[in-house]
Amino acid sequence: MARAGRQRRARGAFRWLRRLFVVLIVLAIVVPPLWVAVYRFVPPPITVLMIERLAEGHGLDRRWVPLRAIAPDMVRAVVASEDSRFCEHHGFDVRAIDAALRHNEQKPGRIRGGSTISQQTAKNVFLWPQRSWVRKGAEAWFTVLIEAIWGKRRIMEVYLNTVEMGSGVYGVEAASQRYFHHGASALTVAEAGRLAAILPDPLKWKAAHPGPDVRRRTGRIAARSETVERGGLADCVAPDG
Repeated sequence: MARAGRQRRARGAFRWLRRLFVVLIVLAIVVPPLWVAVYRFVPPPITVLMIERLAEGHGLDRRWVPLRAIAPDMVRAVVASEDSRFCEHHGFDVRAIDAALRHNEQKPGRIRGGSTISQQTAKNVFLWPQRSWVRKGAEAWFTVLIEAIWGKRRIMEVYLNTVEMGSGVYGVEAASQRYFHHGASALTVAEAGRLAAILPDPLKWKAAHPGPDVRRRTGRIAARSETVERGGLADCVAPDG
């Protein structure tokens, strides 16, 4: 009798775990597309990174603006600095990933990422900053979803309104007001380049008082931005793109 009771309990526990697993799988499939669909129209209210930075005492300054209120030079600057094939790929740039892998093998002390703007947006908005295989898998799924549901223009709009640009500063409107004392619509080529230049390390590098590294990066980004404009590499973000 005791053995039969244990077997029934074991079978019951197995059935419960199986049902839980099925529920989790269904939630993983159903919830992300609904979440992404909502953010197609509603600005993301807050992100995990913002919460973490708040807990660390960095504050929170974000001022959402539509993409039409952001200077086109800012769009070109981030395409030039972060993802030159933004308009060509569907979320993942295989060539950039291969280049990053080769670079990291040759220079393991200076790790370079191969993430696209779409991948960065998926991570920034829906996930957490710490690296792990689970996060990378979820990032890939959300990247596919935002590419399919949002399109390039919305991805760029959300990216430019949520990306970290300093201690407690998120998005180009808050950064422009903080560092240059005017709105993002009035950003010059040089100012846009400086904001794009600090993206790899926004807590260390300064846009308002740039050091040598930021000045060098700004110069390179300005030159690449001209290539982006001439080659139409950001045309998918235009109102009729």
